Amino acid sequence: MRVTIWNEYRHEKIHAEIAALYPDGMHAAIKNGLADHGITNVGTATLDEPEHGLTDEVLEATDVMLWWGHMAHHEVDDGIVDKVQKRVLEGMGLIVLHSGHFSKIFRKLMGTSCSLRWREASERERIWVVRPGHPIAQGLPPYFEIPQCEMYGELFDIPQPDELVFVSWFEGGNVFRSGCCFHRGNGKIFYFRPGHETFPIYTQPEIHRVLANAVQWATPVAGPAYPYSQKGSTRPVAINEREALEPIGAASDERVRVG
Repeated sequence: MRVTIWNEYRHEKIHAEIAALYPDGMHAAIKNGLADHGITNVGTATLDEPEHGLTDEVLEATDVMLWWGHMAHHEVDDGIVDKVQKRVLEGMGLIVLHSGHFSKIFRKLMGTSCSLRWREASERERIWVVRPGHPIAQGLPPYFEIPQCEMYGELFDIPQPDELVFVSWFEGGNVFRSGCCFHRGNGKIFYFRPGHETFPIYTQPEIHRVLANAVQWATPVAGPAYPYSQKGSTRPVAINEREALEPIGAASDERVRVG
């Protein structure tokens, strides 16, 4: 399994208080958290690298990608977004973090505005596990808390999740669907809400556990060759609709008459 963490990596360079929390970038903190759970084949890529660090070679080798962006969604090249979408349809897992809800790739895969309510008031968040048997919830208590965070609230304009794993309650009274699973093509997508850059959320053990579980859940599995399953193809795999699986008798060509 090969994991790539994509981080916009702008806030850490611009704001001293954020650099103090994440001196090597949020991607480094996430990478360290995954390593604590035995996930060590992890690379990183950032916005200002050539091709945003997402070359064809990197994308081809990536089984699961984590995506964090915020202030520069508009700077992400549309051609790179198309390549990432194609890899998801082929089977690459995608974990979208916090403000990545407004990223080009998430909105493209969801087909909606992905807008929401928000409030930055350093309030407490309680994250409830609403599907305790789900692999992403493995090893977690019934709920855990983030002492200070930015609030995200409903309505969250996304399609109905295939599975809802977490729901958040905030000190100010709002609630939010904070752990949402989707399937697109052959790929799995998980949106996870926590991760505002001004708080040390990516150093919290429970967050590390969720991300490690999500990586395992989103990892591609071997299966039959369905459309989008061929790497390197720019269009869906052709299926010959004229090929019958069973012999077709002459009677099947007769029209059914009534009366």
